[in-house]
Amino acid sequence: MDKKNALRAGALAAGTTLMMLLMSSPALALTRDDGDDPGTGLSVIETLGLYVLLPIGLFAVIAGLVMALDKSHQKKDPTSSNVRTEADAKA
Repeated sequence: MDKKNALRAGALAAGTTLMMLLMSSPALALTRDDGDDPGTGLSVIETLGLYVLLPIGLFAVIAGLVMALDKSHQKKDPTSSNVRTEADAKA
């Protein structure tokens, strides 16, 4: 890609990002909607447990199950048993 196209793509990306930032005003988040009933916030421990420890634990459980139930190490290649490395030729 030449320099002109790269500059054009960068300007388009920057313009799009700027317009999206300007259109989404954070001040609108302060006004409550009808029927809005937010609950209590999460503590730091609850947040870390929910978004850090739980995904790591799920990953460990799934990885452990995959390794425990893996049957590929029991397969043996039948062609490798027919190969002999010693020479039988007698001179």
